[in-house]
Amino acid sequence: MTGALTACGDGPEKPSDNGKAARVPSAAGKPAGTPAPTPKSPVLPAELTGQRLDWKACEAPVKVRGSHARAPGSAWQCATMKAPLDYTEPDGETLGIALIRSRATGSGDRLGSLVLNFGGPGGSGVAALPGAAQAFTKLHSRYDLVSFDPRGVGDSSAVVCQDDAQAEASFAIDYTPDTAAEVKTYLDDSAAFGAGCLKRSGKVLPYVGTTSAARDMDLIRQVLGDRRLNYFGFSYGTELGGVYAHLYPQHVGRLTLDAVVDPSADFVGHSRNQAMGFQRALENYFRSTGTTAEAGTRRVVRLLDRLDRNPLPTGGGRQLTQSLAITGIIKPLYSQESWPLLTDALREAERGDGTRLLRLADSYNNRDDNGHYSTGHHAQRAVSCADAKDRVTADEVRARHLADFTKVSPAFGPYLAWDLAGWCASWPVAGESETPEVNAPGAAPILVVGGTGDPATPYEGAQRMAEELGRGVGVQITYKGEGHGAYTTGNACIADAVDPYFLEGRVPVSGTTCS
Repeated sequence: MTGALTACGDGPEKPSDNGKAARVPSAAGKPAGTPAPTPKSPVLPAELTGQRLDWKACEAPVKVRGSHARAPGSAWQCATMKAPLDYTEPDGETLGIALIRSRATGSGDRLGSLVLNFGGPGGSGVAALPGAAQAFTKLHSRYDLVSFDPRGVGDSSAVVCQDDAQAEASFAIDYTPDTAAEVKTYLDDSAAFGAGCLKRSGKVLPYVGTTSAARDMDLIRQVLGDRRLNYFGFSYGTELGGVYAHLYPQHVGRLTLDAVVDPSADFVGHSRNQAMGFQRALENYFRSTGTTAEAGTRRVVRLLDRLDRNPLPTGGGRQLTQSLAITGIIKPLYSQESWPLLTDALREAERGDGTRLLRLADSYNNRDDNGHYSTGHHAQRAVSCADAKDRVTADEVRARHLADFTKVSPAFGPYLAWDLAGWCASWPVAGESETPEVNAPGAAPILVVGGTGDPATPYEGAQRMAEELGRGVGVQITYKGEGHGAYTTGNACIADAVDPYFLEGRVPVSGTTCS
């Protein structure tokens, strides 16, 4: 475990194996048309693979950002691509996949499209990319930057499960139930959420999983006219990228996965990893303030225990519950730059005012000042439960997981253990698999970037992703630093490893370390 470290100087620290850097050919080229089918890829009709997109000025992403959203400006174009609702029936009904792009800005040779996914699941690429584009300025000079709303998200047939009043009530309940009555309330709320999804979005609910989204990405590749897919995925986007590589290894161009989801972790393992990651980040935060990890954790647990008994008042008239406080503490752990916000919020809460922690929780839950929630968390749950087969009961949580998770993280473990029973247990659609398939024999080298202080996707996940992609495919890069994601920190060493890969096809030596 490491605290915050300075950025490296002249370049990446190389391992001692003296390996030579490989090169990945440019993915630009003639339009692909319909690819040769593999046992894993259905043959799509020409009216889908050959469709021409009607690019127009983008409207404000109101569905995702709410009434205060603004259109991204003249540099951005939006379009809708038709994709099969059910890929086992490629000639059947279709749904629309919302896309956004900005043309390459440089005067040199264009390398094609760079498709980005910023995570979730449930995150809107159409809403996120314009605000994030500055971090990719160098890549934008030679690539069209492209993103999309995955199926079930935003303008791509968004999954909707509850209204704002129901969401407000749901976020206010006790997510670490201690009594039989609290357990019943918690499980009833979970079942009602799933029933609401089925009622409002039952038509798309079986088809929003990661495998279908990966197939959508290959259709995007074809419609954009790229011979291979160039892709930059963050957080959940790393799982999506890994699944794509497994399904379409022959179409892998230049792919980078940053803040990596552990592909070997099942539903329980993923939550346990997050408990470990958030606890690690919390301890690193407290060390940065001159407080020991043990003392800092005890301080947070005392506050949470107090809130479990007596929620705090806030400036807006709402209450800060224990569950909302946990969310508010987790939010600033995603970025070291936000740690001062946590310092102020904890100090204020300990003095009896929950306003700052509630504000952080609202930001994480995508609640605006008018009480409107985005449907991102609806899609997040729908995709997760479509992917994962496991359905954990409350009895299993108590008997097998609660004590273990609490040992891993006294602060966040109970919350994440109970989340196992509340997340998918009453879900109306069966899950696809125990863990995602990401092995990609024959694929071009894929960069896998993991941060040692990542709170949401612990570093160990990057190691396992690199291994599971396969020998000669997964190229591991280590970022010794804090935060969820390495490239967007602006670390020069990481940029020196990633940018030449995308721009020149130069593959860094696996084991490269940046600090």
